[in-house]
Amino acid sequence: MTVALALCASLLWGGADFLGGTAARRLPATGVVFASQGAALVGLLVVAAATGAFGDSTGYLGWAVAAALVGVVALTSFYAALAGGTMGVVAPIAALGVVVPVVVGLAQGDRPSVWQGVGVAVAVVGVVLASGPELRSAETGRSARPLLLAGVAAVGFGTVIVCVAHGAQSSTTMTLLVMRATSVAVLGGLALGGAVSVGVGNADWPLLVAIGAGDVLANAALAVASTRGLLSVVAVLSSLYPAITVLLARAVHDERLVRVQAVGVTAALVGVVLIASGGGTS
Repeated sequence: MTVALALCASLLWGGADFLGGTAARRLPATGVVFASQGAALVGLLVVAAATGAFGDSTGYLGWAVAAALVGVVALTSFYAALAGGTMGVVAPIAALGVVVPVVVGLAQGDRPSVWQGVGVAVAVVGVVLASGPELRSAETGRSARPLLLAGVAAVGFGTVIVCVAHGAQSSTTMTLLVMRATSVAVLGGLALGGAVSVGVGNADWPLLVAIGAGDVLANAALAVASTRGLLSVVAVLSSLYPAITVLLARAVHDERLVRVQAVGVTAALVGVVLIASGGGTS
C-alpha cells in the first residue's frame, strides 16, 4: 500500500504539472495558479470541516503563509517555464528544489549521506547536459527565460517543502488549507489592482479543477504513505513525478530531446532520487 500511494502521488503531481504547463500555453500562468489553487481550497475546506482540523493548534499559521507567498512565485514561474520551454528539460530542473531542504539541514547541523552528495553531483551534471542545447539556442535567438524560471521554481519549491514540514508539525490539513487561501487572496488582490491577469473562461474550469484536485490528492497520498511506511522509500518514489511530465509531453506534444538532453534529464532524475533517498544524520 505504501509503494502504491507514493507512486500515485508521483503520477498525480506529474499529471497536474503537465496539465498546468499545457494550460499556461494559452492562459496567463497566474490565472492557472489562481483557479487551480481556488479549486484545491474548496476541497481542503471540506476535508478540514470533516476532520475537525479547524480546532488544531495554530503553530502552522506563519509557516503556511510563508509557504504560500513563496509558492505563488514558484508555481507561477514553473507553469510559465513549462509553457514557454521544453517540458522534458524544465520539469527535472524544477525538481531539484529537493536540494533546498538538504541545505537547510546542513545549516541546522545535519550531515548528508554519501548518496545525497553523489545525487547532488549527478543532478548538477544532468542539468548542465539537459540545458546546454537550450542555452545555445538562446544565443541564436531562442529565449533562455524558461530555464531561469525553472531555477526560480526549484528554489521556491524547496523552500515550500521546508515551510510545510514545519507547519505540518501542528496540522498538515490546516497548513495546506491556509497555503491555498493565502495564494488565492494574494493573486486575487493583485488582479483587482491590475498587477496580474487571472481571467479564465468557463470552458477552462474543468481542466483547472483537475489540476487543483491532482495537487491536493497527491499531497494526501504522500501524507498517508508517510504514516504507513519508511519515509525514505516514500520520498524516493514520490520524487519521480518529473518523469511523468516528461513522458506526457512526449506522448501529447511530441516533444523530442536530443541525445545529450535525454542523458541529462535521466541524470537529473537519478540525482533527485538519490538526494531524496539519502537520509542524513544529526
